Amino acid sequence: MDNMLNVIIFVVAIPAFLLLTASTLVVVKQQTSVIVERFGKYHCIMGPGLNFKIPIVDTVAARMDLRVRQLNVKVETKTQDNVFVHFVVAVQFHVLSGKVYEAHYKLANSEMQINSYVFDVVRARVPQVKLDDVFEKKDEIADAVKNELSHVMDDFGYTIVKALVVDIEPDQKVKEAMNEINAAQRMRFAASEKGEAERILKVKSAEAEAQSKALQGKGIADQRKAIIEGLRDSVDEFQKSIPGSSAHDVMNLVLMTQYFDTLKELGATSATKTIFIPHSPGAISDIASQLRMALMTANEAENKQS
Repeated sequence: MDNMLNVIIFVVAIPAFLLLTASTLVVVKQQTSVIVERFGKYHCIMGPGLNFKIPIVDTVAARMDLRVRQLNVKVETKTQDNVFVHFVVAVQFHVLSGKVYEAHYKLANSEMQINSYVFDVVRARVPQVKLDDVFEKKDEIADAVKNELSHVMDDFGYTIVKALVVDIEPDQKVKEAMNEINAAQRMRFAASEKGEAERILKVKSAEAEAQSKALQGKGIADQRKAIIEGLRDSVDEFQKSIPGSSAHDVMNLVLMTQYFDTLKELGATSATKTIFIPHSPGAISDIASQLRMALMTANEAENKQS
């Protein structure tokens, strides 16, 4: 009977001892703080490592994570020009190691508190800004959220590391309208550039044509000058070679030569159409008379001008 009683005591005592020992030890992980209460009243804060508490008397009230957390808050508001937009503000925060008591006992729901202040700041700032300026001033809005939260959450044991506006999304119809406006502006710019390019091409073409005409006129003038000089030299050489010949005889001979050369060129050209020209011995004399009259008229006009 005594042996049976000893066995029962041993079987009951060993688990009780192990359970009592386990309830005495408190293992705290890195970047974590444990709040211990004694009979429901705050007693102490345990840091990372192995800690001890009195079983039954002391209880673990909460384990506070000291690492940085991120909360994404989505806010719907409108701009100064009455366009509704959705903001996504990412708030990064963590519990201060020296204010674990305040973070646990002063604030029941930290995320709900942060949500409320983000809504308040965004809806106070964005209605003062037009839609086109919202994207440029998103950093100012994020800084305003951070400053407001830092001022308030510090009393509750939280510090705000950073606030970021990670997304700004207007209504789908507004986005399509903005894209159409941008496309129209780009098309207008492209049309303006195309017109300017065509204008430059036309100006350059006109300048090139003017230069071509000028060079062509200069070439014709030089050609005529060379012909006149050649004829003059031919007349002089002919009179020297054949004594008693006059300039009139030399001119008739030159005209006859030019006349037959012209006929030769007309006949050699495949694209030449039917041309009626006088072809008799008297025709050359008529041509010579006409040329002499033209030269005499030109000389008289030149003399009158001088």
